[in-house]
Amino acid sequence: MADPLSAAVSQRICAHMNDDHADAVLLYARVFGNATAASAAQMIAIDPDGMDLLTQVNGDSVSLRIPFERPLADSEDAHQVLISMVKQARQQAKG
Repeated sequence: MADPLSAAVSQRICAHMNDDHADAVLLYARVFGNATAASAAQMIAIDPDGMDLLTQVNGDSVSLRIPFERPLADSEDAHQVLISMVKQARQQAKG
């Protein structure tokens, strides 16, 4: 059974994404946050409605809120949505 998106689960997801998938987090910022000039991004929170990122744009720290298309049910739902979003972002970045 997947975990509800509590603060502790949010922290765990963010740590995993920042440590192991920093390239994906930067893509989220560039594609879904329209921060095309971002040079770095960190996921700082995730909840059922969206994710909060802290990006570096031209030397400035810029906060971004990226909403999800639908509310997430739990951590497994978040996992699947984040995978889907990175695939979509890669396609858009190519095109």
